[in-house]
Amino acid sequence: MKTHLALPVAFALFASVRCANFAYEAEQLSEADIGDFSAIAFGDTSDAALLNAAPDCREYPGTANWPLDEEWARLNSTLGGALIKGVPPAAVCYDGPFKDDAACTFLLRNASSTRFYLNDPVTVLSEWSEGDTCHSNPMSGDTCTQGGFPVFVVNATTVRHVQIAVNFARNRNLRLVIKNTGHDFIGRSNGFGSLSIWTHYLKDFEFLNQYRVGLYSGRAAKVGAGIESWEMFAYMQQYNMTTVVAGGYTVGAYGGWMTGGGHSALASTYGMGADQVLSLNVVTADGRYLTADPLQNTDLFYALRGGGGSTYAVVISAIVKAHPFTRILAFTVAFSVRNSGDNATDAANTAAFWKGFDLYHDFGRTIVDNSGTACYVSRMSGNNGFTFTTDIELPNVSEDVLADFVQPLLDDLRAAGLNVTNRGPSPASNWASLSSGTGDTPGSSRFASRLLPRANFDDPELFTATQLAIRQSIESGYTFHGIHIKPTEEVAGYPGNNAVNPAFRTTIMHADLFDNTRLRGLSPTAFKETHAALAKSMDAWREVSPSAGAYMNECDLLEPNWQQAFFGTNYDKLLQIKRARDPWGVFYAPATVGSEAWVVLTEDDMPTQNGPLCRAGSETVRRWEREIK
Repeated sequence: MKTHLALPVAFALFASVRCANFAYEAEQLSEADIGDFSAIAFGDTSDAALLNAAPDCREYPGTANWPLDEEWARLNSTLGGALIKGVPPAAVCYDGPFKDDAACTFLLRNASSTRFYLNDPVTVLSEWSEGDTCHSNPMSGDTCTQGGFPVFVVNATTVRHVQIAVNFARNRNLRLVIKNTGHDFIGRSNGFGSLSIWTHYLKDFEFLNQYRVGLYSGRAAKVGAGIESWEMFAYMQQYNMTTVVAGGYTVGAYGGWMTGGGHSALASTYGMGADQVLSLNVVTADGRYLTADPLQNTDLFYALRGGGGSTYAVVISAIVKAHPFTRILAFTVAFSVRNSGDNATDAANTAAFWKGFDLYHDFGRTIVDNSGTACYVSRMSGNNGFTFTTDIELPNVSEDVLADFVQPLLDDLRAAGLNVTNRGPSPASNWASLSSGTGDTPGSSRFASRLLPRANFDDPELFTATQLAIRQSIESGYTFHGIHIKPTEEVAGYPGNNAVNPAFRTTIMHADLFDNTRLRGLSPTAFKETHAALAKSMDAWREVSPSAGAYMNECDLLEPNWQQAFFGTNYDKLLQIKRARDPWGVFYAPATVGSEAWVVLTEDDMPTQNGPLCRAGSETVRRWEREIK
């Protein structure tokens, strides 16, 4: 831990200066660095008046203004060799210039037990959104093309790297994407013809025993944008404190998870990930490096805490609240029913299952009212049976207290005729692991979500309608994943006033519905048909919660009225900030603030990122719409 010696009256200023920069933040782009390389010059928002004359589309390989090899080489030299060619990792398994049998064998047999994909510059962990053009598990007849993988990647290990990348993309009219660990479900970290900023290795950390900003005075931690949850757990142990991070151990805790809101096992205790932020160091669309906190650049400080990633600026580091060391215990409860073939018995078993389902959801209010969370999965099983498994989590309680807390639920479930199994109490499986963060592999999950308000569980009539909508979704073959949380503004505390979806403040359940359709090789027609079926189930959820919303980080890319669903009443304010801070539209990601100004022109009209990025309403887009529709 670094020490800070200063008079108390001067500490706020001292802390601001002393904590301003990690070593990698001190290395910044200067006018001398730019010299005659105008492609990396800083921007000026007054240039926004020239946007009417801007090209219809971002450049991509093959267009007349795509940078020549010599310019890419100069960019790489300016970056000190940090520019990486964006090669799909599975290209080693396909015929072509990158084919490598030994590397392919490793990919297929060993990569899943390593950090290979997490440390790969172009991999995102959901393949369909890229366009599925170079599958990680090749099958006979498959091909490998660049698709939505970025063409070049800047391995950003300094502020200067990020500034150069932002300026080059803006000045050369390139699509820019931002990638941290690749936990991206809908295509926000990839893009056809793009230049990518890879923030994965911005991993510095400093514990601040005393930090002051605005009305805050207390312990804090300065964290690099690339730190993952499992890495933060080690720091929590070392400094006997707790910061709020994602339950997924390899999720980057201070990138898209935080800027999108960020729920966790401590959401009912300390609020959302975005609620923890006291200060941010960022690079904006004009290439400038600045600090946003309660006292300066307050518009960015508001927007970047919950208003979505890849939209307003590139986060370099953050200062976040450090809470007292918090231990989380979990208690697992499970029950299931199977059909035997006897109609009367099966009907009784099914009725008991859904009675238990109702009892659990009623108990959910008690969980969150005691600062707890819960995470469960329910689905159909073989022979038209049903299964249910949940982990009920409470912070800072003894094993006996948690066991006593859950006992009334167990009694009610057994009284309903269910054969209930339970395990625990034990340390929560989604918190405080000191693992090495291995094992993530690409997949193709498609799902939708809803932030169900407390009113849906308090009002008996609304509760019945909500339970029926969820039940019918499970009976349709989907997997239901419910997370009980209560991240109210009171729980969140100072500094408050952020862009977290207002629906989070009234929810007590973040509900996901997973589509089990195999997306690989699915035709556009079949993709749309299966999505329509998923949307039909979700429409029933929306009908019982019309003023609610959805979590933008875990969502359906085709969510209707996504501006309201993901951002609620914050959207208009966020759009004003977006237009003021990024009049060029340098930062784009699907279903983020201002993204309606752009269209991805795919050859098959699929909702992937495998196509040129063009301005909505432009002649190029109108022509594409006539051809594709």
